Amino acid sequence: MRIGVDIGGSKIEIQALDEAGRACLRRRQPTPHNGYNDAVGKLAGMILAAESELGGTCSIGIGMPGAIDPRTGVLKNSHNTPFNDRPLKEDLERLLARRVRIENDANCLALSEAIDGAARGYRLSFSAVLGTGAGGGIVHAGRILPSANGLGGEWGHNPLPWMQPDEFPGPQCYCGRHGCIEQFVSGPALGASHRTPGGGEIETSAIGALAEAGNAAAVATMERYAHRLARALAHVINLLDPEVIVLGGGLCNLRMLYRRVPELWKDFAYGGGSHTALVPATHGDASGARGAARLWEVNGGSAGRRI
Repeated sequence: MRIGVDIGGSKIEIQALDEAGRACLRRRQPTPHNGYNDAVGKLAGMILAAESELGGTCSIGIGMPGAIDPRTGVLKNSHNTPFNDRPLKEDLERLLARRVRIENDANCLALSEAIDGAARGYRLSFSAVLGTGAGGGIVHAGRILPSANGLGGEWGHNPLPWMQPDEFPGPQCYCGRHGCIEQFVSGPALGASHRTPGGGEIETSAIGALAEAGNAAAVATMERYAHRLARALAHVINLLDPEVIVLGGGLCNLRMLYRRVPELWKDFAYGGGSHTALVPATHGDASGARGAARLWEVNGGSAGRRI
């Protein structure tokens, strides 16, 4: 039995998979924000409670924003969690009295989708997580691509390519720079884009529905968003040339993206045109925890060098 934990800024999800990859347990709790010691203690308690319910000791994989610094063992770039800049792996292993694996959440989603999801059967895939932020993960030959700094696939903090005059220099990002891709293609960015032209403050999930119904403001918003996403993903195509790009996160359910974005990225992919497929994540918001559960099973070698 394998336990996977997906840690976000607002919730922690635990899933347990059996040998066939079937989910045997799925639990969610709010992410604790009463300080690091409280948070790591509650995380360990959630894992132990799940094991008690399952009736045995399990392997533990953790997926979360950021990465473990290979020199210090400290979690970095996990700004929306209470674990940032702390030695989470070391402390969690002490509380659980065993080793755990920790991997970037987008990498976990990419691994899950490559094993038994939308990228199954493809040798090279890129998964883009479009939610509160914009993350990415790369899987090659069934394994998360090893990287020196734990930053593989972090496309969201590159600048939006081929900026239009009205986009430059771009919104300021929490990383300190202006014009990051995340500030144009995340869920909050989509909502802000719709409000700016006078579209009104509505849930981002409703913008796509309004566009499908022919609302002019929503159609304009979605076309602007698709153009930005197409430019951002064309950079990925030019650099990696993946066979498939999987969209995860809350915005992956916007159906028009799978038609419109490939039409638009042809103008920016080198040489004109691209055979890369664009598909939604099969497992939706469950993919992060499912991929984390698979870290020991599939990606032990490459993940172990980094974390």
